[in-house]
Amino acid sequence: MSDATGRPFVSTAEPLTGRVGDYLVQTWAVAAAEVQKLVHDPLELLTRAVQPVLLLMLFGEVMARVHGIAPGNLPYIDYLAAGILAQSALFVAIFYGISAIWERDLGVLQRYLSSPAPRSALVLGKAVSAGVRALSQAIIVYALAILLGVGLSFNPLDMLGVAAVIFIGSALFSTLSLIIACIVKTRERFMGIGQVMTMPIFFASNAIYPLSLMPDWLKAVSHVNPLTYEVDALRGLMLKNAVSDYGLALDFAILVAATAALTAIAARLYSRLGY
Repeated sequence: MSDATGRPFVSTAEPLTGRVGDYLVQTWAVAAAEVQKLVHDPLELLTRAVQPVLLLMLFGEVMARVHGIAPGNLPYIDYLAAGILAQSALFVAIFYGISAIWERDLGVLQRYLSSPAPRSALVLGKAVSAGVRALSQAIIVYALAILLGVGLSFNPLDMLGVAAVIFIGSALFSTLSLIIACIVKTRERFMGIGQVMTMPIFFASNAIYPLSLMPDWLKAVSHVNPLTYEVDALRGLMLKNAVSDYGLALDFAILVAATAALTAIAARLYSRLGY
């Protein structure tokens, strides 16, 4: 088969399809290895569930007696549920980078880096596994919210949207965690920085109180905090009597754009972790 000039026509559709397929396989291989760790250690899920349970049952039940925190007629325990779901996913993801440091010390990272897989596929594999872990946390938070009488929406599309938000948000913060690990390179430094970052990210968001209660400087910080948009989307999808303040389209756009940017940065830095 030839083109108008008589030169043979070479189709690039199959090679491109093959490259995309290889990329997805490589990404899934990394993710599957991480998910296997969770399958072999289910106790980790229970230990990570303690904090959201305490926050919802203790903090939520106490603060529900204070009127005027949640906007409109929304019960505070309902308002808090979405924030705690985002917080539990954040806490799973933000310390994900330490596993990469462990892998370097065990020699696993060197095998990853010597493979033909693109660095971005390795990073995305980690991000996918973080999303899977966070979804398992979401099941626990949902079960507790039902027991506490939270007005959840069980519309299948809303629940799929919640799963998508949790997955993307966890990928975002796990990739940020990996960037930190590539920079600091040691477990001790990573743990210190991770603990310092987690609380400001959580409290400089709309997870436990609306932005209207914040001073102006904290509002400015919250507007550039990805967790704010994750919580906003979760609240609009998860609850029957709540709506998204920013709009779901903007929430998803910011989360996806931030995840893509951090993935590109992490892919460039990933090789540095091995040295």
